[in-house]
Amino acid sequence: MSFRSVPGVARPLALAALSLAVAGALALPEGAHASAFQLKENSAKGLGRAYAGSATAGGDVSVVANNPAAMSDLDGTYFQADVTAVNFGAKFNGSAYDALGRPISGGNGGDAGTTLPVPALSFATKVSDRVNVGIALDVPFGFQTEYDHDWMGRYDAIKTKLQSFDSTLSASFKINDQWSVGASAIAERTNADLTNAVNVNAIGLKLQQGIAAQAAAQAAAAIAQVQAAVAAGQISPAQAAAMIQQIQQQAQQGAAAAAGGVAAATPVGADGSAEVKGNSWAWGWQAGAYWKPTANDRVALDYRSRITHDIDGTANFTTTPGYGLLLTNPALAANLPPFQRTAGKARLTNPAVATLSYWHQEEKFGLGFDLAWTQWSVMRQLTLTYANPAQPTTVLPFNWRDTWYASVGGEYYATDKLTLRAGVAVDQAPMNASNRDPRVPDAARRMATFGIGYKASDRFEINASYAHIFVSHAGVNGATSSTGDVLTGSYDDYGNLLSLSAQYKF
Repeated sequence: MSFRSVPGVARPLALAALSLAVAGALALPEGAHASAFQLKENSAKGLGRAYAGSATAGGDVSVVANNPAAMSDLDGTYFQADVTAVNFGAKFNGSAYDALGRPISGGNGGDAGTTLPVPALSFATKVSDRVNVGIALDVPFGFQTEYDHDWMGRYDAIKTKLQSFDSTLSASFKINDQWSVGASAIAERTNADLTNAVNVNAIGLKLQQGIAAQAAAQAAAAIAQVQAAVAAGQISPAQAAAMIQQIQQQAQQGAAAAAGGVAAATPVGADGSAEVKGNSWAWGWQAGAYWKPTANDRVALDYRSRITHDIDGTANFTTTPGYGLLLTNPALAANLPPFQRTAGKARLTNPAVATLSYWHQEEKFGLGFDLAWTQWSVMRQLTLTYANPAQPTTVLPFNWRDTWYASVGGEYYATDKLTLRAGVAVDQAPMNASNRDPRVPDAARRMATFGIGYKASDRFEINASYAHIFVSHAGVNGATSSTGDVLTGSYDDYGNLLSLSAQYKF
């Protein structure tokens, strides 16, 4: 019996696990403190103010990456090194059910969070009265989560890791004492790594449904022939009734035997595994403007382009002994995922970001705000293609929305050497309970920060900052895996940031 034409058992179903794996690996890690997987951690000074005035506040070399136009205020040659320890937690509480409504075994996954370092380096120099140039190395996007391997949501996610490394070359031009403009070229490297479990039992259930459907279709065709023979007078109605009963019994017995064999080979709890890795280089740009309306006020507008990656990935799988046995049957193997090593490609777009920044400077204090827009709506869907031509293109919807980040913060100059900083911020999330996924258990955030700076000499200073992130209720209203497993519940999230920097003026 052939099952090639059975709806729902063909290759699109068979390769759904690979599709999900590539999609999650290339697109869905959550950020440390900005929405989704965005990072802002490239300045200890900025963190102390909740990044208020990030594109305008003086003396911070991170403007090479945050607003190149503001480099015009850096008189001399500067080197700045920052590192931020990002500590976050994500604890799930809820339930999971398979496609038949049966509870999925396993716990809540433990704390999926971790502690990771986020480094940043900035260099800037004044080459003429009007021109400054600079180079920055930072991580604008990145995240890592990892659940217990046997948790109830393992078919959606176990490990997710994404890092985008930027090399930014910037230049500024001072038009006059009030206006400066700047631009940057950005080279971005993105690496991704993902693992998840594969629900072999769910694939077996689909195959059993296909067997029953195929048997029923063949029985219906045979019964139609018998009925046609009766209509033509070739056999009597009594003979036809006996033949129809026999056809139905044989179809049911054959289907039951075949389905029983599949069920025995794919019992509940039989899991395979998938791991996908991918990477890509891509280019972007940035443009900024810097305005000093008065001697004490500064306004900046910066736009960072979106950067599109064509990420090449490789998928590796493990299966169960029973599943391997099914693959040896030619009648079944044609409609089962082979789970063989294969290459995949996905187009991922890191979003554009526009930032309006203001700073007011007085002798004893400075005060500013930031308002930033992130174009997360570019994550409407992800399209995946495969090196194997037998694997069809897959389109996965995300339907994220654009977000806003707003912060207010300031500095107090306690002495000529000591600076104190503080700030608060609010940040939207690009998803809600209806489209939140366990790979990105993100929600709206509020952040409180404080920091301290010490000027050891006219050339050398050090800074330290701390931030705590309060995360709103992160509900999950039925996240569904590729094999129909449904996860429902909520996350208890939090975050802590500790940042250190050193700056030297040559």
